[in-house]
Amino acid sequence: MDSINDLSFERAFEELDTIVAKLESGELSLEDSVTLYERGRLLSAHCQALLDQAELRVQQLADDGSLRPL
Repeated sequence: MDSINDLSFERAFEELDTIVAKLESGELSLEDSVTLYERGRLLSAHCQALLDQAELRVQQLADDGSLRPL
């Protein structure tokens, strides 16, 4: 598995989606489910942090496309 901090938003979200599907299948052992759940929580937090950073960048854009200080 890749280091979560190195993943792009798209790749992290794709992996998170795969994890959710596996967990919903109900075919995993308890140990595998817990391990995947833990990774899913980390992926979710990583995706949220990337979204927060993107939102901050958008908020900094002035009408002319330049960056304004916060």
